[in-house]
Amino acid sequence: MKRAVLALCSSMTGIYVAVAALVLGTALGLVWRSRNGLLRARSQQEDGDVERLGESELGTELGEKATLVQFSTAFCAPCRATRRILTEVAGMVDGVAHVEIDAEAHLDLVRRLNVLRTPTVLVLDADGGIVRRGSGLPRKADIVAALGETVG
Repeated sequence: MKRAVLALCSSMTGIYVAVAALVLGTALGLVWRSRNGLLRARSQQEDGDVERLGESELGTELGEKATLVQFSTAFCAPCRATRRILTEVAGMVDGVAHVEIDAEAHLDLVRRLNVLRTPTVLVLDADGGIVRRGSGLPRKADIVAALGETVG
């Protein structure tokens, strides 16, 4: 009788652990999904200055009003969709440029900007200051809204 009770308790513990793991995994997945692709305001550095990127880091000229910078890698599937969205938005708004940077070829810049995954998108103002940042596939409406704040 004791063995049967112990076996039942042991199997119930396993079920509780499995259910807890599923609940925790689902909660973490939902949090990750809700933050994926969101463009958040970039925090200022300790001295109150905004980090800036110039032509030397980007390899091309900044946009007249704003620049959309995309960090990509060759094996990144969402990077292709991000490229399409950013190119389309840059074409819709005068004075906005789209620059795609190969993260593997620019590891020093990736480390400096703490790019942890691709695609990572930066919205720069006319002076190259980073005003918005997001990782994952962004929504077109979010990009347009970020540009509206930056340009307007």
